[in-house]
Amino acid sequence: MIRRVLSRKTVRRYSDRMPDEGLLDVLVAAALSTSTKSDFQQASILRVVDGGKRATIGKLFPGMPWIANAPVFFVFLGDARRLQRIGEMRGKPVNNGTLEGFFNASVDAALAMQTMILCAEAEGLGVCPISVIRNEADSVAEVLGLPDLVFPVAGLSLGYPQGDGFLSLRLPRRATVHRDSYDDTALAAAVDDYDRRRNAIHAIPKEQQRANAEFGEAAFYGWSEDKARQAAKAEGAAFPPYLRSHGFSFD
Repeated sequence: MIRRVLSRKTVRRYSDRMPDEGLLDVLVAAALSTSTKSDFQQASILRVVDGGKRATIGKLFPGMPWIANAPVFFVFLGDARRLQRIGEMRGKPVNNGTLEGFFNASVDAALAMQTMILCAEAEGLGVCPISVIRNEADSVAEVLGLPDLVFPVAGLSLGYPQGDGFLSLRLPRRATVHRDSYDDTALAAAVDDYDRRRNAIHAIPKEQQRANAEFGEAAFYGWSEDKARQAAKAEGAAFPPYLRSHGFSFD
C-alpha cells in the first residue's frame, strides 16, 4: 500500500469500461468509513449519473473534458446541514453555519475523497480530483440541487485508465516537514533544487507558461514560477459569497 501511495498518478483519460456498480458501492462505503471530526460525519457524496447534468457541469470547465467524459463522476460535499437538522430533530440549538462547522465539514469531505482515491486505485481504477468546481459553486449547486449549509468541496472523475498517468514529483521533505518548531529558512534553496529536478523529469513547455503578457516569458519556468503565477491570479472569488448566502456566517 505504501508503494502504491508513493507512486500514485492523476488520471484524466479513461477507457470505456464502466466499473461494476457493486465495486462503486464498496468505494462509497469505504470513503464514508474514514476518520471524521467527533463522529459528526459531515461528508456527503453525490454521484452525478444524469448525462444532461454531467454535460452542464462540464461546460462550465471546457478545459476539463474528463468531467463529462469519465465513466463515473462524484461530487464530495461538505454537509453542515445534516448535523443542524439532527439538532432540530432532538430539540437542541445547533448552529452549524460557523467557521468551525464549515471547517469540520470541509475536512470530513476531503478525508472521504482521499480514502476513495486510495481504495479506487487499489482496485486498478484511476481518478482525477477537481477542486475547480468551487469556482462555479452557484452554478454547480443549482445543477445538483444543493440546499443551504451543503457545499461542493471537489469533484472526482473515476474510471479505468487509458494509458499511464503522470507522476508528479513532490516538494522535498526539508521544505515540508518540521521538528519541534516551524523553520522555513532553507525554503529558497529547497525550492530551487526541486524546480531543477522536476524540470529535468517533466519540463513545462513554453506555450504553457501562464500570464506571459503580465509577467513576461521566463527563461527558466519551473514549478515555483508556475505556481506563483497561478496563485497571483487568485481563484475562488465567488465561493465565499456563495457560502455566506447559503447559511454560513463564519462566526
